[in-house]
Amino acid sequence: MSKEINFKREISGNVESAIEKITLALKSKGFGVLTRIDLHLKVNEKLGKDLKPVVILGACNPQLAYEAYQLNTDVASLLPCNVVVREIQPNQVSIEVIKPTAMMSVLGESKLVDLARDADGILLKALESL
Repeated sequence: MSKEINFKREISGNVESAIEKITLALKSKGFGVLTRIDLHLKVNEKLGKDLKPVVILGACNPQLAYEAYQLNTDVASLLPCNVVVREIQPNQVSIEVIKPTAMMSVLGESKLVDLARDADGILLKALESL
């Protein structure tokens, strides 16, 4: 049985407009975007294969990341939180945000999972605001 690891929301628009919207929503909740990977471009560049546009954003809340790192330095391997923006069809985009609780449960520490629940709530509110 698979476990849901993402919060998901579909919205109208293109990938770039969705990236702008989710970036602003994350910023309003204390998260910044640290990285951007244009997966469809990299796949095309490296393999010559085409994908519909899909962009992975690395989002981080510095305070929550600091607190988690203080609990267990292994958490650095799980940061930042991935936000995937992908085209489903023209003018329809899926935004998928990793559940921090899903990531932190890997380390098996209840204090990290408790902290991640706070992050879950913040990220879900950002997604729901779109």
